[in-house]
Amino acid sequence: MKVGGFASSEARAEYEVVYERGLAALPAPTGTYDVETAFGVARVYRFGRPGGTPIVLLPGRAGTAVMWEPNLAALIEHGEVYAVDLIGEAGRSEQTVPIRDGADQAAWLTTVLAELDLASVHLIGYSFGGWLAANLAVRAPDRLKSLTVIDPVLTFGGLTAGLVVRATLTAIPVVNRWARPSFLHWISGGAEIDASDPVARVIDEGMRTYRIALPTPKLFTDAQLRSLRMPVLALIAGRSVIHQPERAAARARELLSRGQVELWPSATHAIAGEAATEVNARVSAFLAECEGKTPS
Repeated sequence: MKVGGFASSEARAEYEVVYERGLAALPAPTGTYDVETAFGVARVYRFGRPGGTPIVLLPGRAGTAVMWEPNLAALIEHGEVYAVDLIGEAGRSEQTVPIRDGADQAAWLTTVLAELDLASVHLIGYSFGGWLAANLAVRAPDRLKSLTVIDPVLTFGGLTAGLVVRATLTAIPVVNRWARPSFLHWISGGAEIDASDPVARVIDEGMRTYRIALPTPKLFTDAQLRSLRMPVLALIAGRSVIHQPERAAARARELLSRGQVELWPSATHAIAGEAATEVNARVSAFLAECEGKTPS
């Protein structure tokens, strides 16, 4: 097995320029950490000040901490927020050892939480980060006070054929140049991609320059989802192309014992950014409920 990495030193240098611009669009971090794990070094940014249960954010593929730009200001209202660049993905984390399966994914993330002394967290994941968050909840739930998954991949439903084909094309260097923008356009429901948007730029550049070598996530079993005992908020985009939204929402409602499952009919897979105000309000209300507070 291989490890992920940038296609070349030149590709990495080009990515760093875009990444730095994206990072500048975020609130100023109050801490930056490089956490050693058995699978590499995880870059983590802290935002906000202590107060209540910390929030940990896991981004979608190639999103890095930058993808939370539309959501960070609202989340910081709750206190400390930790945004993770995923090991094995574009960003400032560094993979040094192959990641073989879900157990390895949970292992490095558990190490990050332990090294940062985060004994209890609200874990929030979007898309692939949603799968990672649910994977940790299934395998090592002790540190999770709550779980929020925003249109998570391979969590409540399998991949669509269209997603598999298009994602495969973006990984082929010879067709990556045209397949990449087409993929981003398709996954956001046909919306035009703003070339000046810092989040879109970071995702696009990450897909162009970084070569992922991670295993394909496995769909969680009924027993695994039934085992979750923490409060779970699941926001499913009704126009999502990563799964069949209605079926995914129905399965989540059936299996999550403490689940709040919502199907947002008009939302695409880009829900966290395109409906940021509504998502921020819903997540904030959920976190306040988990903290035993009345939402403001």
